[in-house]
Amino acid sequence: MGTKTKYYIVAAEALPEIFIKVAEAKRMMQTGEAGTVGAATRQVGISRSAFYKYKDAVQPFNNMKTGHIITFYIMLKDNPGVLSNVLSIFAGSGANILTINQSIPTNGCAAVTISAETSDMELTLEDLISRVSALEGVVKFEILAG
Repeated sequence: MGTKTKYYIVAAEALPEIFIKVAEAKRMMQTGEAGTVGAATRQVGISRSAFYKYKDAVQPFNNMKTGHIITFYIMLKDNPGVLSNVLSIFAGSGANILTINQSIPTNGCAAVTISAETSDMELTLEDLISRVSALEGVVKFEILAG
């Protein structure tokens, strides 16, 4: 049995510069600022070998206290515009949609999960649930996690 990995939260100022540069190179690749590892490492000034040595060990800390992420489960009828109507309510509520996953429709219905950042919502969670549930074509709408 292997040893369990331990994690530490450390201020960026206390880290060796290489860790900061690896995190920056990873960010550049995720955002499309750099298309390859070689381009990203050149731009931040590190070698590719240093990047590969630390890439799996360096992750930025995202303070989850700044917002609240909720995952919703929705069962929708397989009719044109139903998902679009649901997304319109989310957009109007001020929620920031992070992910949308939809299954292939079977028996006339499709399961959808939506994860959304809800800290800036203008609607209450109860109002969001009520409005989405009332839409034509929404069979089921509930909170899955959060």
